[in-house]
Amino acid sequence: MAFVRTTLGDINPSEVGNIMFHEHVLFDIVATCAEGDRNSTIGMQDRWQIDYLSNENPANAHQTDPEIAANEVLLFLADGGSLIVDQSVYGLARNPTGLAHIARETGVHLVAAAGSYTKPYLSSAYLNLDIEKLTDLFIREVNEGIDGTNIRAGLIGEMGCSWPMAPFERRALQAAAQAAVATGAALSVHPGNDLDACVEILDIVEAEGLDPQRIILCHMDRTHPDGVGIGRLLERNANVEWDFFGIEQSYYWMGEVDLPTDRKRLGLIRKFVDKGHASQILISQDICTKTRLRQWGGHGYGHILRNVVPLMKKLGFEASLIRQLMRENPLKLLTLKERSA
Repeated sequence: MAFVRTTLGDINPSEVGNIMFHEHVLFDIVATCAEGDRNSTIGMQDRWQIDYLSNENPANAHQTDPEIAANEVLLFLADGGSLIVDQSVYGLARNPTGLAHIARETGVHLVAAAGSYTKPYLSSAYLNLDIEKLTDLFIREVNEGIDGTNIRAGLIGEMGCSWPMAPFERRALQAAAQAAVATGAALSVHPGNDLDACVEILDIVEAEGLDPQRIILCHMDRTHPDGVGIGRLLERNANVEWDFFGIEQSYYWMGEVDLPTDRKRLGLIRKFVDKGHASQILISQDICTKTRLRQWGGHGYGHILRNVVPLMKKLGFEASLIRQLMRENPLKLLTLKERSA
């Protein structure tokens, strides 16, 4: 029997419509070095400037109120959305109970994630865990429940990797790959910002026996902004993800990168589709700041449905391709199968 594991239980894949595969519904991604008052109010007169600097402003880089999140998810539902994967792993204020509450309140399917983020966001006790303990932890998060709850993860990751990769991050990535093999869950990875980062990640997880068809390499927008280097990842059968849709500006707050616009993202996607890789491509928005939410004047979780899908049609994307990007590709990676004990 095939199923999708949500915060409210396992459901039949046929119940799922349009999917946002990489989002943060409840999150705290305030950097340890961030300066300023994390509890300050974001006024409309400052909203654009704060959004431009994104998570450099600590007040902007967290949103942990389930009621605010529920209102945002309802707007996603109104735009035609069906399921959101919250990739807020350990270290990003993961809240499975809050996600389950939002799912009940809105009727939108929410998927929680197993795994951990980059080293700076983790406790010292967590950083001391070895591969065996991490593997066991990630398996339990998928099979039994997250953070002491009975709410189970339907995906592993986004596993946080820096460049160069910290020793803990390498151990955690190895453990995540082993857990993915053991549970059948797909593995989503946040790569370091370097052209060789994704290749190194693939080498590590494949050495642990994980089929690259169950791997998602995130953030193509900033790791391979002009598309150079993506072909070799696709040739190894990995999945690649453009997940900065809605970010259209020249300033990137985490490095010197010339980010593409939504239109350019679609141009790169079309290029790789024409080379036969349509089934390996995912899209999302990776919302992790207040100013990208509707309450603070942002585009919200429904931006791709409201604005990008019409642009796809204008650019000649076939209906079958749009359906593949919006539902079939992410659903394939979220679908699990019952396993014998």
